[in-house]
Amino acid sequence: MASTYLTYTPSGSTNQNKWTFSAWVKRSSFGEQIITSVLEDSTFNTELKFDGDNTLVFKDTRSGNANGEIVTTAQYRDVGGWYHIVVVFDKDNSTSADKTQMYVNGERVAGSNLGTYTAAYSGSTYGTTSHPILVGFRTGGSAYFDGLMSHIHYCVGYAYDASYFGFTDATTGEWQINTSPSVTYGTNGFFILKDGNSVTDASPNSNNFTVGGGTLTKTEDNPSNVFATLNPLDKYYGHI
Repeated sequence: MASTYLTYTPSGSTNQNKWTFSAWVKRSSFGEQIITSVLEDSTFNTELKFDGDNTLVFKDTRSGNANGEIVTTAQYRDVGGWYHIVVVFDKDNSTSADKTQMYVNGERVAGSNLGTYTAAYSGSTYGTTSHPILVGFRTGGSAYFDGLMSHIHYCVGYAYDASYFGFTDATTGEWQINTSPSVTYGTNGFFILKDGNSVTDASPNSNNFTVGGGTLTKTEDNPSNVFATLNPLDKYYGHI
C-alpha cells in the first residue's frame, strides 16, 4: 500500500489565472490515485488523478462548482511505460475550450468537460498562498499515488503545451522526455525529482519539497531508461 507523498506550501502571492503542471508518472497498480492536489477547505480544492475507472481527471473546484475540469475518454492501464501528463490552466485564454487543457504523451486528450471554466470564479486554487501543494496524496483521503514519478514542473503565470517538456523521436515515433526544458517558473513554481528522488527545487526558486509521509526511494527506472515491469492485468498462470 502506497503511503509516500511530498509537500510544499507557497509563502507568497502568485498568478492563479495561468499555470502549467508537467509530470512523468509510471503506475504500479490501478484504481483511484492522486498525482497532485491542493485543498483549501471542503469546497475549494484542486486535484489531478487517475480515477477509479483509470481515466485521468483534472478538477479545480470552488464552492462546489467545477472551476476547470477535464475527464478523459481513454483509460490509462499501462504499468510497463511512463506517462507524460501536462495540465494547462489559462483563465484569460480567449478561446473557451483552451482555458483548461490536458496532454498525455504529447497529444491533447479527448474526453468530457474539456476546457470547462466557471467565469464567476477568479483563477485556480492550485498553489494558493499558505495552502500546501501535495504530490502523491490528497488531504482527507487515502488515494495515494502507487508508482514512480519524475521531472515534475510547475510554471506559474505561463501556459506551456507538452512540446516544451518532450518531443517525438524521429526514428521510433515515441514520445521522449526533454530533461532541460526552456521554461520560466514564476515566483512559486518549482522543478522537483529531476535526478532520482531529490525533492530540492531545481528551478531558480529554491521552493523545496519535504517528504510528508512514507519513504521516498530512488530507482534507476526513469523516463530515459524504462525498465520492464510485470503486468497485473495478466492473470494467466502457465502449468508445467
